[in-house]
Amino acid sequence: MLERLLCRVPMWYRMLVPGARWRIPAISGRSIYLTFDDGPIPEVTPWVLDELDRLGVKATFFCVADNVRKWPELFEEIKRRGHQVGNHTYHHIQGLYHGTRSYMEDVHAAHELIHSRYFRPPHGHLRFRQNIELSHSFEIIMWDVVTRDYNARLTPEEVLSNVKRYARNGSIIVFHDSIKAQKNMREAMPRAVRWLLDEGYHFLRIGDAP
Repeated sequence: MLERLLCRVPMWYRMLVPGARWRIPAISGRSIYLTFDDGPIPEVTPWVLDELDRLGVKATFFCVADNVRKWPELFEEIKRRGHQVGNHTYHHIQGLYHGTRSYMEDVHAAHELIHSRYFRPPHGHLRFRQNIELSHSFEIIMWDVVTRDYNARLTPEEVLSNVKRYARNGSIIVFHDSIKAQKNMREAMPRAVRWLLDEGYHFLRIGDAP
């Protein structure tokens, strides 16, 4: 499973999804792309939005469309606050367990609500044919640093350590605005952002020029 791999995804795994963006380094300076998966949900996402305002940074939210359907006002609030949004499928399905046709139907159904050209596959799993079909309509955005904030066996300090150890110029970093991850995320994410700012990184949204 991908979650058991190193927090920085190894090169051999990146080669399984040709054309995907794993990292977007700036030519000059140091850039970071902060991203959140699986929301929006009312128990966590509003807190994240308020905290990002306090920290003065923008992020990209890869949204599950069924959550967008349930809480459309919260989805609109993400955009109103100046953040980018992306497609994370309608039902948070994994490509390995679905045929290309049913997977693409789910993705396109999500697009009807999210309207973004950026797509991130749940768990990073895609079949080769799914990758080809997706690339016709979307830019596939993966990640360079997996914080593993969803892992109940990790402490917030360990999640923060993953960021400090693996972040580099152009890293796409993944946190989760989900109930499962919130215990670690609420403590580790603000500390990680402040550390990155102190290290001289500037935060960009997916789609911003590096």
